Amino acid sequence: LTYREVKMIVMQRLIQVDGKVRTDMFYPAGFMDVVQIEKTKENFRLLYDTKGRFALHKISKEEASYKLCRVKKVFRGPKGTPYCITHDGRTLRYPDPVVKVNDTVRVEVPSGKMLDYVKFEPGSTAMIGGGNNTGRVGIIQHRERHPGSFEIVHLKDAAGHNFATRLQNVFVIGQGTKPWISLPKGHGIRLSIIEDRAAKMAKAK
Repeated sequence: LTYREVKMIVMQRLIQVDGKVRTDMFYPAGFMDVVQIEKTKENFRLLYDTKGRFALHKISKEEASYKLCRVKKVFRGPKGTPYCITHDGRTLRYPDPVVKVNDTVRVEVPSGKMLDYVKFEPGSTAMIGGGNNTGRVGIIQHRERHPGSFEIVHLKDAAGHNFATRLQNVFVIGQGTKPWISLPKGHGIRLSIIEDRAAKMAKAK
């Protein structure tokens, strides 16, 4: 697509990000955002592949009706109203009182209402949204607390590989082993260089 073609498409109000029509071709879309094209009946979610690159993952219409948001801050506003701020800059009023920082909330896309939440705790499924392990999916094993420094979270993926990352990179995507969103190809399991090469060779044949 050329610059002009993209401008034409966007200006026809065909592209929606998180259920809202966006006509700015430079509108920034980030991790977990839902991109919809009504005309072609296509829905995508922006996720990371295991190499840490953004992947547009095709999803169903039902799945496009919500997104997951990581809670970054919980506080009380004017008149003691409880608020929580999410990773994508949303402000949710009156969240469930058990929702704390690092938990994940499921938000209905056009309305922005909170539907459900999942706690950050050992046993939950999480995706890594930053650092060297970006795009990997695993089950939280335990959390190392380091007051005054970075807290480290240890995870284990479906293939049995263990890895660790900083707390702020961990994005919970489901309770137990069942993620609330469908995952891009590879299901968040990083292959070693040799496995990756073997898979490519097999595909080439």
